[in-house]
Amino acid sequence: MNLSGTIHSSLSEASNDKITEASQDLILVERVKRGQIGAFDLLVKKYRERLFAVVYNLTSNREEAADLTQDAFIKAFRSINKFKAKSAFFTWLYKIAVNTTLNHLKKNKLRRFFSFEKMNEEGYSSEILEKVTTYTKADKAVLLNELQEKLNEALQSLSIKHRTIVVLHEIEGLSHKEIGEIVGCGEGTVRSRLHYAKQQLQSKLSQYIN
Repeated sequence: MNLSGTIHSSLSEASNDKITEASQDLILVERVKRGQIGAFDLLVKKYRERLFAVVYNLTSNREEAADLTQDAFIKAFRSINKFKAKSAFFTWLYKIAVNTTLNHLKKNKLRRFFSFEKMNEEGYSSEILEKVTTYTKADKAVLLNELQEKLNEALQSLSIKHRTIVVLHEIEGLSHKEIGEIVGCGEGTVRSRLHYAKQQLQSKLSQYIN
């Protein structure tokens, strides 16, 4: 199998899908700006689950994640006229949600959590996931349960800025550019933080993934 070709093809398809998605979002945004409130309901329906997943993986509390997700949509609705389409709508929306959540975490100093199984279910590749694929089904289940707890502990040791990038990249599959727009830094900084975070995680989980 030509892995490079497969990855390139997948990325191209994903890129085209995002362009189409962005165009559809702009149409809905313009309708909202013209006073068609129902169009915003369509945006909420489209992104609610994805936004909730990001917030939940940063808070580990479903009730608070639901509240913060709702807060993010309310802020987006109130600020919709400020959206100038310099980035994709979902990038702008994610930025609002991430900032809302990070402010909440800093204020309340909540325990942070990361779902290893979520990474697996979403199908995003990671160096950690690739190293457990050789286990038998039974052994892998035991390993994943133990690794879940250890991964949670390892991620809690990371700064929130590093952890946020890991969540956005591994769970949401966002590009370095998109993540940079969301967290407010350059692509080089995103790559650097992601590389550092993965090194730290692999170091702390070395007994499970080596």
